[in-house]
Amino acid sequence: MSRPPAPEPLPHPVADNHCHLDIVDGDDWFGTEQALAAAREANITRIVQVGCDLPGARWAVQAAGRYDELVAAVALHPNEAPKLAAEGTLDAAIAEIEELAGNDVVRAVGETGLDYFRTDESGRAAQHESFRRHIDLAKRLGKALMIHDRDAHDDVLRILDEEGAPERWVMHCFSGDADFARRCLDRGAHLSFAGTVTFKNAQPLRDALAIVPKDRILVETDAPFLTPHPYRGRPNASYLIPLTMRLMADVRGDDVADLCAAIDVNTTTVYENWGA
Repeated sequence: MSRPPAPEPLPHPVADNHCHLDIVDGDDWFGTEQALAAAREANITRIVQVGCDLPGARWAVQAAGRYDELVAAVALHPNEAPKLAAEGTLDAAIAEIEELAGNDVVRAVGETGLDYFRTDESGRAAQHESFRRHIDLAKRLGKALMIHDRDAHDDVLRILDEEGAPERWVMHCFSGDADFARRCLDRGAHLSFAGTVTFKNAQPLRDALAIVPKDRILVETDAPFLTPHPYRGRPNASYLIPLTMRLMADVRGDDVADLCAAIDVNTTTVYENWGA
């Protein structure tokens, strides 16, 4: 399937707070340098490259060491944890994530969390254990925590409350309503919105966006997934963030440039300054 055309560039630089440059999205896959060049054309000047299994985490560290536009986040995705636990390799995998996370180019531990959509009850104990250990790792290293939450809102917050959240933490691809947004914000979260906020059936998500303080908002692609409307189902990449940003500004009644500037500051607050 062909890649969507480039939208009008944003009037102010902004960062893609969650991307998977290493995941192939079909015959029209962007190589890293091609993806970065297209992002720059759209005024997307910084990207958080997320590795959510061991090969991906290793790649993220290598890529962030090579390209100034990138920093890395590393963790075991919640759907990885039950597989590794069943193999008896979860402890070893978390130990390698800890070693990788000590690198200066790694600014977050993530994406970790809970996913009750793809993992049934038999795998939840392993997810909970992995999540708790990643929370501890983020706190010990003084790095941001990036959370994946799919159909597990209450347990994500329960475990965070039990473990104590790090100083900086992000709900990646926020998927809740306004009430859940308030519960996360009350605990100090930044909420990161992806192309899902543009989907026609996502009014509760737009209601949540509308109540988030401007200093707690982030934007992301989760590329190559979650391509914004009107290109849903086609390959996603950082250069398409202007579609999401303009919808976000419209929902909130914000000036696009002002919202971009706020998100760029928020990105630096969460992940620290870097690159371009």
